[in-house]
Amino acid sequence: MPLVLDLDHTLLKTDTLHEQALVFLKQSPLNIFKLVAWLTKGRAALKQKLGRAVDLDAQYLPLNSDIVALGQSASNAGRKVCIATAADNTIAQKVADNLAFPVDVIGSDGIINLKGKTKANRLKELFPDGFDYAGDSSADLPVWKVARNAIVVNASSSTLRKAKKTATVTHVLPRSPTLKPLVKAMRPHQWLKNSLIFIPAILSGQIFIPGIWPGLIMTFFAMGLVASATYIINDTWDVADDRKHWSKRKRPLASGNLSIVSGFIGAAAALAAGFGLAVAVSPSVALVLGVYLVLTLAYSLRLKQLVFHDALVLTSLFTLRLGIGTVASESQPSPWLFVFSMFFFLSLALAKRHTEIARVLNKGETKINGRGYRTEDLPLVLAAGMSAGMAAVVIMVLYISSDAFRLSFKGQVEWLWGFPPLIFIIVSRLWSVCLRNELDDDPIVFSVKDRQCQIAVAMLGVCFIMAWFGLPSL
Repeated sequence: MPLVLDLDHTLLKTDTLHEQALVFLKQSPLNIFKLVAWLTKGRAALKQKLGRAVDLDAQYLPLNSDIVALGQSASNAGRKVCIATAADNTIAQKVADNLAFPVDVIGSDGIINLKGKTKANRLKELFPDGFDYAGDSSADLPVWKVARNAIVVNASSSTLRKAKKTATVTHVLPRSPTLKPLVKAMRPHQWLKNSLIFIPAILSGQIFIPGIWPGLIMTFFAMGLVASATYIINDTWDVADDRKHWSKRKRPLASGNLSIVSGFIGAAAALAAGFGLAVAVSPSVALVLGVYLVLTLAYSLRLKQLVFHDALVLTSLFTLRLGIGTVASESQPSPWLFVFSMFFFLSLALAKRHTEIARVLNKGETKINGRGYRTEDLPLVLAAGMSAGMAAVVIMVLYISSDAFRLSFKGQVEWLWGFPPLIFIIVSRLWSVCLRNELDDDPIVFSVKDRQCQIAVAMLGVCFIMAWFGLPSL
């Protein structure tokens, strides 16, 4: 008795049509007009055109391990295994070629969209003595109706109920939850970066004004929601490259635990909520947040592929958080703060790139997927990153020497002289770990977890409090 497997969201944890459309749009955003033109000729024609225009790397597409095991078991038992899919033949064959057992392929051919009743009739003709079928959606109900046994994979509760009324259901692979991978894709731990919003209010002394807190808190959440939406958009755009990355392949979209459609819906909802909160604070906050969004999208779509441009954009995004905090609190921090921010976060951004290049070099490769860097750029990135970190230390010295803080602080500014050596310790610690290939992808996350950095940050807080409350210096 043959075993027939659907492809999208059954054998694969993703939708090949969505994957191909993304790759095609990544080649040129103007290709969207071609997609619309092809769609007017029918879904079968669209799938065939995309199959010819996009060379999707099937070996990295996320497989459903349970269905692969089911197919392997059937093949070992001498049963014929077949992929029957509404996807185009070309991509289905690529997936079949990467499986460890022989698989026949039946798919759409540019004229016939092999879906629903059309698929059911085709399978009845090919397997008149019966077959078992694994599918995932209501479109598979006509196929289950003519199958001997039904295997329901990742289906909604309503589809499962209808399948049980239509066919003999022998296996049920429950639907994977969407909320948990969506929250993970939003990276709530990265919201720690948004604490920069409070810095201008702290330095200007307005943090002690009770009436300023509601606006700052709303701005914090607005920034977090918009940033989370951009993380999802970025991960969706880079899903093919992330699957080839040593750690990014575990992300919800790259691993297939979150569908592309669910990701877009989540991103749209987060953007709407974020800008709603920003407008409630003030139109100015919403405007600066809009600049952040535009710059982030430009980074995701193009700028991340340009050497050093990507690091400068990431640095600007950190500094924009200070700008949003300045607008939200209506404070006037010293320009030195923004200059320091640019150099300090530039050093951290380059440390992240250095780690990625070093890992690629250790693997014997020469280029980072989706980036403009090559392994020979490693010494240059090291030099630029260390220089930016030391420049941040010098800028802090100049900041204190120019008495920038005396406009706001009425206490002992001498305590602020603890800042330069402590910043030097943080920068040196990050780069020493980076050169040992022990740094995680995100230097910010590392610094939060690292004991030496924790102690240095705590001492920075002590020096600031001592200066703020005017306690005598040693």
